[in-house]
Amino acid sequence: MRVALFATCLTDTFFPETARAVVRLLERLGCSVEFPLDQTCCGQMHFNTGYREHARPLARKYTDVFAGYDHVVAPSGSCAGMVREIHPTLGESPPRTFELAEFLVDVLGVTDVGAWFPHRVTYHPTCHSLRMLGVGDKPLALLRAVKALDLVELPDSTHCCGFGGTFAVKNAETSTAMLADKMTCVLSTGAEVVSAGDNSCLMHIGGGLSRLRTGVRPVHLAEILASTEEDPWLATR
Repeated sequence: MRVALFATCLTDTFFPETARAVVRLLERLGCSVEFPLDQTCCGQMHFNTGYREHARPLARKYTDVFAGYDHVVAPSGSCAGMVREIHPTLGESPPRTFELAEFLVDVLGVTDVGAWFPHRVTYHPTCHSLRMLGVGDKPLALLRAVKALDLVELPDSTHCCGFGGTFAVKNAETSTAMLADKMTCVLSTGAEVVSAGDNSCLMHIGGGLSRLRTGVRPVHLAEILASTEEDPWLATR
């Protein structure tokens, strides 16, 4: 199976270890993974801010860059949602694009990916993955199959963390209040790690937890699933 990694702007720029984790994970599961160097932004930020015509050429670029692959996998529900749900409204017929968890469960048909992660973890389901893609409990099924992982349910898990891209800039006070509620829920679990399928949300939640010096680490789902006893995730990465 020939798979392309759509890393997304945020992950490629700030969290490259997540992208590398996706490659390690998919190759371990037998996929041939490529990273097209011409990939760029999917246009989500432009579209969501009202610049529809600026998003259109980016959607066209995406279609051209990823044409010919069996599947495209993104470690982001929001970017995958932009491609699947919004690109067609911009006149594109995008390649088959999946968020990581749905690709693993729905396409590869696996929940146990051979991962090992000896930490107490709580999971935040991101808004686009829940409401736009309908990913549902697939990430939780994957986490429950990870050896040595102690999964703790997050109270009010479906509540938004308050990031929402430019929403956090335009509505900073509301965003901060929503973040405070989310952090309270995370801390109530006693988890060492908070995970999610989008680094944008993890950046928002992790930033707040870091400023409070809580010691709780934000870790993308891909990094947990890529971790094995032979090649474990390290907090120093």
